[in-house]
Amino acid sequence: MHYVYILQSKIDGSRYIGVTADLKKRFQEHNSGKAKYSNTKRPYQIVWYCAFLEKQKALEFEKYLKSSSGYAFTKKHLFLFL
Repeated sequence: MHYVYILQSKIDGSRYIGVTADLKKRFQEHNSGKAKYSNTKRPYQIVWYCAFLEKQKALEFEKYLKSSSGYAFTKKHLFLFL
């Protein structure tokens, strides 16, 4: 399985979108400071994730979520109740 995930910083509420084959390990890397890009805004919480059978599909969906259309989609559909 390949996971597309969204983390939210407990510091400033900013979001991080990523893809991984091992969600638990990757989440630990983000919160331990091993993930360079997200190091300054930790700790994080997982606010959403989705599993894909094909790596390519996961990568395509991650790319979409990082686009302006994907940002609007997440704001409208995924974070309705946060």
